[in-house]
Amino acid sequence: MNEKALEKLLDDVRNMRTETEEAKRIIMDSLYEDLGFACVDHHRTERKGFPEVIYCPGKSLEQTVSIAESILRKQKTLLATRATEEIYRALKKKFPDAVYNREGKVVYVLREEVKPSKETILVITAGTSDIPVAEEAAVTARVMGCRVEKLYDVGVAGVHRLLGNREQLHDATVIIVVAGMDGALASVVGGLVKVPVIAVPTSVGYGASFKGLSALLTMLNSCASGVTVVNIDNGFGAGYAAAQIIALLTHKEEGCHSED
Repeated sequence: MNEKALEKLLDDVRNMRTETEEAKRIIMDSLYEDLGFACVDHHRTERKGFPEVIYCPGKSLEQTVSIAESILRKQKTLLATRATEEIYRALKKKFPDAVYNREGKVVYVLREEVKPSKETILVITAGTSDIPVAEEAAVTARVMGCRVEKLYDVGVAGVHRLLGNREQLHDATVIIVVAGMDGALASVVGGLVKVPVIAVPTSVGYGASFKGLSALLTMLNSCASGVTVVNIDNGFGAGYAAAQIIALLTHKEEGCHSED
């Protein structure tokens, strides 16, 4: 329930168009829905600017579909991460407008047009093997209303590939760098640009990479200022954080325009 809807409800109570008990029920229903196995947070859009997102692993097909139904009863957007083909088919059967990004394993539903932001999020990968995590980040940011560009397979083993795209680097508002193995690309990018860099270590690599731990530690120890790090393979977290930065900038711009 947004501020305008709450004001209307309170006005209806004051003018005796709505009973107090009914108003209480409406408010409680707008906060969350208890499904027994999940309490779906309907108020998250008001607090965070985006609905609750479904993390699919560990949930049955029935649970996932039920949570999605609950979200779409109140919202016009659905995002489900780490979704298998089986999960996608179950959601698609219930929601024909569901779309699946197979590389990123993300299912989404958009029931109103999302106008892309003027600012750009650039998603970069060190290698082709990092693309699935990068796609999770890119889809998340795009569904959240951001303009997204991609620059894949430009890691430090051939750094000239990165340097050949300086214009894209300098035009971006936020950059997400996805890299496994040594994870060095985030520091290289961080040293070249003046915008926030969100580093995503991936579990790509041989034995001593320790399933992404080596890349994580490299990124955490970056000497390039302005580099922040999310968890291993957490493309969603990077995309969400980048979208929040863009939303904050957009909100400030709108505020400045309204005062002109």
